[in-house]
Amino acid sequence: MSASRQQPASEVYGLVLAGGASRRMQHDKALIDYHGEPQLLWTYRLLASLLPHVFVSVRADQRDEPVRHGLPQIVDTRTDAGPAAGILAAQAAHPDVAWLVLACDLPLLDAPTLRRLLDARDPAREATAFISAHDGLPEPLCALWEPSSQPRLLARVEAGRPCPRKALIEADTRLLQPRTPQALDNINTPEELASLRASR
Repeated sequence: MSASRQQPASEVYGLVLAGGASRRMQHDKALIDYHGEPQLLWTYRLLASLLPHVFVSVRADQRDEPVRHGLPQIVDTRTDAGPAAGILAAQAAHPDVAWLVLACDLPLLDAPTLRRLLDARDPAREATAFISAHDGLPEPLCALWEPSSQPRLLARVEAGRPCPRKALIEADTRLLQPRTPQALDNINTPEELASLRASR
């Protein structure tokens, strides 16, 4: 094979992060109904409309929760790494694919936003991510993580620095302006939930 010939891009799988404790919300964020069904199920369906293989990231003690139980799962193997635990578990389960990772608390997300991310993907880089409209930093929980991102994220977690956003800042990440900035707004507290519902 000639040196100039490029390797084909890895397949993309989808991952919905639903292993959080929802402490600030005081209620399981994955089960909140924004669209006529639990948010986790809605997010899973959104990803599944674009990708053939989609999984849900869960903690071991969440496996039998009724909504999660009905979906393909990847179980976190770490208990102290936050969202990075879900990303690393997915990368360990399928190390040769890229992962489009979504938090389960993005009720304003839409398919065109995700298509923009997929269309702009650069598989030669470690990740492709949107720039947050709030702070100008990479948004790690609506991002494409390539297989090459795994060593950096794992090293950070093992060093006690599990923040996936800082991993993207350090990485060779392609950054995009979001198509609709509010599509990336997450809802973390009862006050944010009430404000969103009042605006509809």
